[in-house]
Amino acid sequence: MTTTKQFVIQAAARNNAEWCASMSRSHGLTGEFGAQAWAVPARPPLYYPDAVTLVPRADAAALVDRIDTAAAGACVKDSFADLDLTGAGFEVLFDAQWIHRPASTPTTSPDLTWGVVSDRDVLRAWALAWDDGGGNADLFRPALLDDPATSVLVGHSADGLVAAGAVASRSEQVVGISNVFALEGGADRAWPGVLNVVHRLFPDLPVVGYEHGADLDAALHHGFEAIGPLRVWLHGG
Repeated sequence: MTTTKQFVIQAAARNNAEWCASMSRSHGLTGEFGAQAWAVPARPPLYYPDAVTLVPRADAAALVDRIDTAAAGACVKDSFADLDLTGAGFEVLFDAQWIHRPASTPTTSPDLTWGVVSDRDVLRAWALAWDDGGGNADLFRPALLDDPATSVLVGHSADGLVAAGAVASRSEQVVGISNVFALEGGADRAWPGVLNVVHRLFPDLPVVGYEHGADLDAALHHGFEAIGPLRVWLHGG
């Protein structure tokens, strides 16, 4: 791996940890950044990790000591896919790839009208569309609208309904994208609008995130490069 890719991965990992911290704060939980990892001592919101490593070869035992493993469900985002947590009762949940796209003007025009969510009613409509009937729309709480580093992006159809969306998390060196969705056409339909609004908001920042499977294919189709692996571990309790 080149030094440049390693630098970008570390920036992406830090950005992702900051987004996880923002999501935890919106649920009343406060995590802590250490030299090697961010961690939250109580169980974080659904789909979000208890810890995110920030540097390669983090101390696994010290990391596990910072999170709650008394019950099943603790989750560690191993940002460099270089830990072995099996001895601490974890198993691999999934592997993915960090993705990176240089700051540049998007080449594909969106077919929806895109903007940034600014009020609770639109956030609720966005969350219901993102959830698509799964029963977890309450994950996205109004406190996110007060976070200056978080922009909830929304794509509206011609009839004014929420049709697609994503979350942009700005940090010092990059802007991270997560929760990309479209009710029809999937991530491949959402990415043109996401990239256009992100370039409008943060024209000088490269875009990062992580994906796997079909969502990774969609990101690559829209100009991203896969730059290195990450791994998510789940504790069995």
